Amino acid sequence: MLINFVKTLAGSLWSTIAVVMVVSGLAVTVVVQAFGLRISGGLALYFVIWWILLFAVLPFGVRSQVESGDVVQGSEPGAPALPALREKAIWTTFLASVVLIVVAAVFPLAGL
Repeated sequence: MLINFVKTLAGSLWSTIAVVMVVSGLAVTVVVQAFGLRISGGLALYFVIWWILLFAVLPFGVRSQVESGDVVQGSEPGAPALPALREKAIWTTFLASVVLIVVAAVFPLAGL
């Protein structure tokens, strides 16, 4: 059910951007209000977490052109047939929001 919802949200570039911006803004707002981070610190921490998680999420569900049986002439046969980057941006945003809140909650316990 959630997978279909994310696929629907990733249907257009503008809906993907809207989801990423709204969810990111909510996560940074929660961290700033609940854990006392500055807005700049919350955004910077979110940015770093988001990019790290993007590289972790990118390989999930990727099928190469050879596996799908549709190799485009002149391209690398191991290149993804359908990379689904908009869906992965939304999944990365959801994961990064959760990780940001957990990390900001752990900061006081670590003495930071």
